[in-house]
Amino acid sequence: MQTHFTDAQLQDPKLAEANKTLRSCVHCGFCTATCPTYQVLGDELDSPRGRIYLIKEMLETGRPADARTVKHLDRCLSCLACTTTCPSGVDYMHLIDQARAYVEKTYKRPPSDRALRWLLASVIPHPTRFRLALFAAKLGRPFANLIPDARLRAMLEMAPKTIPPVSRNDDPQTFPAQQPQRMRVALMTGCAQKALNTDINDATIRLLQRLGCEVVIAKGMGCCGALTHHMGREAESHASARANIAAFIAEKRGAGLDAIVINTSGCGTTVKDYGHMIGSAEAAEISALTLDISELLQRLTLPAGAPKGITVAYHSACSLQHGQQIKTAPKDLLKRAGFTVVEPADSHLCCGSAGTYNLLQPEISQELRARKVQTLEAKRPDIIAAGNIGCMMQIGSATSIPIVHTVELLDWATGGPKPRALG
Repeated sequence: MQTHFTDAQLQDPKLAEANKTLRSCVHCGFCTATCPTYQVLGDELDSPRGRIYLIKEMLETGRPADARTVKHLDRCLSCLACTTTCPSGVDYMHLIDQARAYVEKTYKRPPSDRALRWLLASVIPHPTRFRLALFAAKLGRPFANLIPDARLRAMLEMAPKTIPPVSRNDDPQTFPAQQPQRMRVALMTGCAQKALNTDINDATIRLLQRLGCEVVIAKGMGCCGALTHHMGREAESHASARANIAAFIAEKRGAGLDAIVINTSGCGTTVKDYGHMIGSAEAAEISALTLDISELLQRLTLPAGAPKGITVAYHSACSLQHGQQIKTAPKDLLKRAGFTVVEPADSHLCCGSAGTYNLLQPEISQELRARKVQTLEAKRPDIIAAGNIGCMMQIGSATSIPIVHTVELLDWATGGPKPRALG
């Protein structure tokens, strides 16, 4: 793609990076074949290629973002299926992140949009606030049909039927290895996950202890910053990132860390990008230490299990298969544990959760959810497994098939309790 940035503009490192990314796009259109929003809407501007054109024009002219550009950028899921497909290696992730930050700085949204985005950014990254909001949403859910705004209805419908009590396992502490210690790892406990489903971290801790890991919950750790980062709120997302970097560096410089393990793939994609986001040596050090739980379990060598006669449909979260390029590890682990694993058709397509996307773009999100559930149910599985809490909530709200985190099944297969969702 030809660009026309001035020499003065290219003195800005961010614009220089954007220029390099834009020039790597060759207009081939491969991305349109795997873009979920293009599949649903059929609009070129709702494809990665179309959004790249909009971003190019906006950044080159230096003009404030306009409503048309914002509409199409807001519709992007950041699923990164386009990155997996692109033969030219276009760094779409960092380009869309930069564009969203630019939108946040230069575009004044309608009051209702500003209020909703402020609410989401102020509540979801804080587990106590989010838990209270879920209780309120649960009370308001019977009246959802009376609310005209589809986004507010989606917020009420998001509340789970049961909200688990707080797990004290998420408090700062250290869990000893249950056999000769092989590794010392820090577990990122997440923010929304601690309010929505406490079983995932509990299962992760048990499984890692069983495999010879000392597991530390670092003091000062909090939200990874993904939610605010994808909303273009750089100051907030970078503050979250710096707090986590400081917490993990303190552990590494203290008793030492062999890895930082993450069981929510959306968080993992963000933490692995801290080196780029923050640009410091310590940020890069933390990114290099970070592993998805499936990556760590492969290093630890999960014990082989006997066939269980249970068919598991594996849903690959976009942040895992596209963001982190982890495609086979979770399936291989489930098979090793004794489960029969199947995958749905079009497994590369997003389920429509995408952080807060299901709350901000409910119509598109619900269409993607319906398509995903249909392909999963077509496999007639006993269980659906996924590696991201957002996907679990999204898919679980539209199917009667129980859905659990991959790590819960692996914990169960190696001596842990049966997942409650299967009860």
